[in-house]
Amino acid sequence: MAALTIGKLAEAGGVGVETIRYYQRRGLLNEPERFGAIRRYGDPDLRRLRFIRSAQAAGFTLEQIGELLALDSTDDRARARELATERIAALDARIAEMERARNSLRKLAKECGGGAAGPCPILAAFES
Repeated sequence: MAALTIGKLAEAGGVGVETIRYYQRRGLLNEPERFGAIRRYGDPDLRRLRFIRSAQAAGFTLEQIGELLALDSTDDRARARELATERIAALDARIAEMERARNSLRKLAKECGGGAAGPCPILAAFES
């Protein structure tokens, strides 16, 4: 791949230019040397950007992503597995919370459709 400008890197990674700069300030992406007045990014930068975005989609924080990136050079699989296990536990807790919310809403919707007199149970539930 030819060298990319920051705009082309951002486009290829599905982010904005300011996101690239933010990741650089956070130490997640390197700031390449200038060639003339323009910085050029290569395939490793794009791979790293895509890694960051994928890890974010999995729910990792930028701090955790920075640690995962650092672990890549140390081959500390145990710590990487630990971070993933922690993330799975957090996702499981969030899923359980969302299932409780769904079940509550399902119950309220059924009660609301029951045709009983009085205020709608859905609206009443959110008022209290």
